[in-house]
Parts: sequence; structure tokens; C-alpha cells
Amino acid sequence: MTTPVRIGNCSGFYGDRISAMREMLEGGELDYLTGDYLAELTMLILGRDRMKDPSRGYAKTFLRQAEDCLGLALDKGVKIVANAGGLNPSGLAQTLREVNDRLGLGAVIAHVEGDDLIARAAELGLTGAPGAPAPLTANAYLGAWGIVECLGAGADVVVTGRVTDASVIVGPAAAHFGWGRTDFDQLAGAVAAGHVIECGTQATGGNYSFFTEIADMGRPGFPIAEIHADGSSVITKHAGTGGAVSVGTVTAQLLYEITGGRYAGPDVTTRMDSLELSPDGPDRVRISGVRGEAPPPTLKVSLNALAGFRNEFTMILTGLDIEAKAELARTQFESWMTTKPAEMSWTLARTDHPDADTEETASALLRCVVRDPDPNVVGRAFSSVSVELALASYPGFSLTAPPSNGQPYAVFTPGYVDAAEVPHTAVLPDGTRIPIAPSGPTLELTTVADPELPQPLPTTPTIRVPLGTIAAARSGDKGGNANVGVWVRTDEQWRWLANTLTVEELGRLLPEAAGLPVTRHLFPKLRAVNFVIEGILGAGVASQARFDPQAKGLGEWLRARHIDIPEELLLGDRPLGGTL
Repeated sequence: MTTPVRIGNCSGFYGDRISAMREMLEGGELDYLTGDYLAELTMLILGRDRMKDPSRGYAKTFLRQAEDCLGLALDKGVKIVANAGGLNPSGLAQTLREVNDRLGLGAVIAHVEGDDLIARAAELGLTGAPGAPAPLTANAYLGAWGIVECLGAGADVVVTGRVTDASVIVGPAAAHFGWGRTDFDQLAGAVAAGHVIECGTQATGGNYSFFTEIADMGRPGFPIAEIHADGSSVITKHAGTGGAVSVGTVTAQLLYEITGGRYAGPDVTTRMDSLELSPDGPDRVRISGVRGEAPPPTLKVSLNALAGFRNEFTMILTGLDIEAKAELARTQFESWMTTKPAEMSWTLARTDHPDADTEETASALLRCVVRDPDPNVVGRAFSSVSVELALASYPGFSLTAPPSNGQPYAVFTPGYVDAAEVPHTAVLPDGTRIPIAPSGPTLELTTVADPELPQPLPTTPTIRVPLGTIAAARSGDKGGNANVGVWVRTDEQWRWLANTLTVEELGRLLPEAAGLPVTRHLFPKLRAVNFVIEGILGAGVASQARFDPQAKGLGEWLRARHIDIPEELLLGDRPLGGTL
């Protein structure tokens, strides 16, 4: 097998560990260092930055990292590829050149652009949700070939706008091995590796259900993908860093924010149901067998629109008569308001315990959230009423925070556009502009039929315990939808999980999902099921329609729910994921 290319990651989101770039460069050998700075919410944040200053719109923390580490990267021969350009990759590239010149370095810098479609949004039919305001941002998800062109022209640093998260990894691998546009299996293998490492330390123990089994979680190291010429890879991390790389941590990340067996991208559709995982030594997991298909003819577009203003307050209800106190507070508040917001919702969280030995555990939380197009309606005119109730409402009245002004909120809508309509462009270090053609062969995306269910386990005695006693989970957001991937570690547990955790059972365990469209996908090679729950997050994370707006804790809530599990699955020498 040929020598692999070592591609590390130093950022999973805008705001990730600022020291990670230096840690990855100093921690061991790399060929490329990548960073993912963009998410649906990030594009909104950058859009508001650009409204205030048209020269901004990129991830400013990347500049701080580059100023600190660019010289080190050049000394070590490590090329940097990051999507930190956001809405203004050309602006970031120019500012990087200024940093480069000021430091007296010789870095060669290029960028990729063309994803920003906001000026043509109406022409392309990218209008967002029905009745929603015009989009503030409209960015197509580009692929890896602009990055490949820049690297082929000798760039030491390539910054992009909205490429897919995995593209910053696929680009270096394709450039290194000289893959072609139709090398779909190799490209799919790199997408799988990229999907694992693009979220940073989530691949090395972060947000991992069985975290108690990892000896050192104080400061997890960032992940590395050793990608081979055939597209297979090994996921690892620098020696001596915290966290762990295991079949479990890699499985968890593979299930993050996906749907079914086909994972569509601009360059290849990756068959997530084809890949296999196997241990390859301490903190090393091999991904093999990945198959790829031609990508769909359209590109996904991320649309964010400012939809109005929101505000909220939370009242603390302590002791007895919690329901009656909540009803009094709601009735008083709504009758005292002079102007009713367009939307108002109340949530009573029964965090109180009977005969509690601390005041905090004797208290419940009553939360009121409002939205309106007019900032004045949800500003002090709203929140001040909650203070006016202080001496006139339920006994023990208090608030978790003082009243505040309303804040803007946004809605996210996915759009789709013919790939030929997107001017994907590589801007080389000398300024030459190279248009990147869309993929030649394309294939309309279709759903993969679920494989046959495994044979059910024989009927045996069961114990009612949390699902997480044997199962791990990873959940996340995609616009207004959420996915929850659940997996187990033995074939017998898989036979039970696949036959037991149905859509109906999920609705019982997660009442918030009951009545919503839910799709289940089976991944036998990962011993996993993945659920896509449509609409549970409303109009997306920026609308903050739910207690957990990004559904990051949804999987852990599911694991905490009690279910009848066969006794034989709870025994054995593997550590349990919960407490019996």
C-alpha cells in the first residue's frame, strides 16, 4: 500500500480551541492541516458582520491562528486548507497576504469563491420559506476541485467560502494522489474520513456517550486522517494527546448529521452503508470498503433570513403548588401586557423534587419566549412586565436574569440549484481565475432500501433500564430537522436494537417526536440505526424554537429513557454505558 497522506484538523466550528493550530503543527508530522469554521448558524453570524462592515464576513479567529502559526507551518512544510473565508474568501485571502508580508514570510496564498449567490437569489428562485423575508445569505455548498486547482498551483494556504465540511479534506487528498473527477470510490473514502475529522475532537472522545471509558478526557487531541491512494483511511491523533480514537468514537461521528445510506455531496455521493470499521492499533481505526456514486445534478444552498426579534425570561417557582403558581404567573403576565407579540410560548420545566434538601432542587423553571417583527413589542415593553409582577404574583417570585432588550432571530431554509448555475472558481496565487466545471456524470439522489432485519433474539427475561446502558447515541441539527444515530457494540445487541427501536418506539421514548414525520435508516455494518425527525427544531437553530435548539442533547435524552432490555445483553466483560 502506498504511503498515506496525513491530514489533520484544527477546528470544528467558529469558536473552537484557538490553540489547536499550534498544537497540531507542533504535535507530530502532518502533510496538510485543515479547519472547518462554518455551520448554518455561522453563516448568519457572518452575514450580520458583513452588514456592519462589507470588508468582513470571514472567521476572524483564523487570522489570529495564522498570524501565530503561519511561519511554523511553512517551516514544517504543512499546507493549510480552511473554509474560514465564509462570505468573503477574497477578503480573507488579501488580509492573509498582508499578515504574510508584515511577518516577512513567503507563504503562497490562494482562495476559492463562487458559492455566494445572494445577488442572484431571486433569479435562481432562492426565496426561502413561504412568507419568510428575503434571505440575508445564500451560499451553495461547493466541492473539492477548486481546492485541488489551488494546491496544484503551489498554494501553501487555501481559504474557501461555503464548501462542504468534508471538502477541505477531500481536496488535499485528491491533489496529493491525482484522483480524477470520476474516481468515486476514492473520493467517497475521503469524504468518509473528512466527515469523521471535520468536527474536531468529536472524533477523539468529545460528545461521546461512553466518555467514562476514556482515561484522559481533560484535553482531547484533534484528529488526523491518514488517507491512502485507494480512498481507505486510518483515523488517529498525535501521540500523547488526550481523548481516544476507537471504533466507538469514529462510529459516533460517522452517524452525526446524516440521513440514510446515501450521503450526497457536490463531487460524489458516499454510500455510508458500505463502509467498515476495524481497529488498527492504539488510537487507530481503519475505514475501508467505502463505495461512491456520481453526485446529484444540484447543489444544496444554505439560506438564512432575518425573521424578526425574540426575547425571553425564566421565572423560578419553588416548593409547593408548582402548577398553580405557573398558571397564576401566565395569566397575570398575559393580562398585564399592553401589546401582544405575534408568537408567545410557555414551557414549565419540572426540575423540582419533593422534600428537596436544597432550594435549587426544590425549584421548577417557567420560561416564556416571544417573537415579533417589531423589536419594541418584544423589548422592554415585554420583559419589564415580568419585573412588575415581582410583588404581586406567586409566593417566592424570582427571575433567573434581569429583563433585556429583544434580539434578532433568523430562519434557515435549504435550497437547491443546478450545479451549472454556480460559478465555482479557483483564484490562484497569481490572480488567475480558473472556472471549475460541475461534475460530468450525475445521478439523481434516491433513498437506499433498508436491508433485511436481523433475526430477533429469542424471548428471554428482561430488565427495565436506560437504553444507554448498552447503546450510544449522537444527535445534531440540519435546519429544522434533527437526526439521532444510535449504535451498539455486539451482534446480539444489534439484533435486539434493530428489531426493537422502531419509529413507533422512538415516539414513545421521545414524546416531542410523536406526530412528526420520522424516518429510520439501518446501518448493519455500524450496528446502528439513524432517525431523521422532521420539524422538531422549527425554523432552525437561529430561530431558537426549542430548549435544545441544535438537538445536541437529544440523543442523550433518548439514552436516559427506560426500556426493557434482555438480561443476557447486560452481562459480559464489556463496560456498561450506564448505571444499573
